[in-house]
Amino acid sequence: MQKFELRPGARPMVRGLASQASADGAGVKIQRVAGFQSPDFSPFLMLDEIRSENADDYIAGFPPHPHRGIETLTYMLNGEFEHKDHLGNRGAVSSGGAQWMRAGRGIVHSEMPAQAEDGQGGGMHGFQLWINMAAADKMGDPTWRDIQAREMPELALDGAGSLIRLIAGHWHVDGEDREGPLTEAAAEAAVGDIRLAADAEVTLPIPADHSVLVFVYRGALETERGAIKRGNMLLYGDGETLQLRAHNEGAGLLCLHGRPLREPVAHYGPFVMNSREEIEQALRDYNNGTLTD
Repeated sequence: MQKFELRPGARPMVRGLASQASADGAGVKIQRVAGFQSPDFSPFLMLDEIRSENADDYIAGFPPHPHRGIETLTYMLNGEFEHKDHLGNRGAVSSGGAQWMRAGRGIVHSEMPAQAEDGQGGGMHGFQLWINMAAADKMGDPTWRDIQAREMPELALDGAGSLIRLIAGHWHVDGEDREGPLTEAAAEAAVGDIRLAADAEVTLPIPADHSVLVFVYRGALETERGAIKRGNMLLYGDGETLQLRAHNEGAGLLCLHGRPLREPVAHYGPFVMNSREEIEQALRDYNNGTLTD
């Protein structure tokens, strides 16, 4: 294979972050990449990957819990999750679908996996992304909606089978401006699922003022620093385009870009605000039963 070389204007890879084994909810096993205090992660805060064929690893799900100050985007490659919240929203997304939630000043919700009829689960592979909200918007109204797989544009990137599924935000693909079904995400956040054929190389224009992150969930990605295998998040520097080349086994990538917020971040559990005082207020509101008022 020819050595990977960046073209003029392409963003360099600045660093990589390996996902770490963790657990959340009622003991769901996940791989997590967190960047709450990292300026080059903004406006994104965290990405969790759920990936298991063993139902015991995920079937307990995420029982009712609160959030304030963030948006979440759950995207499923395999398996099904059902959302319920205190507003009365309820909906399920399965393979290829997504659900978006704006917590605003406060929401209490649950996300529970569906159990296969035979009780064996059937496997689960998906992601939850946390997106930060600007300080001026954090105490706004909460909302939620689901996005079914059929709503997501799927665009060819080459003649070898490489493609991008547009989940959120604005993209420029093959000379045209396109967008995913979710365009109201905070900080112009854009999310795309890119599948590259073996040895395929593609270049995507990205707004120069946006941060760019790429999570490798399948195969490996060639970079100027060598091959990066699945389970790693890549952070990119300044430039006008994103140049991606798959290793000889192909690659599955979750590509994120958005406008950095450049605001202080205070984080405690399910709450993300701008100061310790605001976090303490969120805790008081939750304990007093007024978080969602």
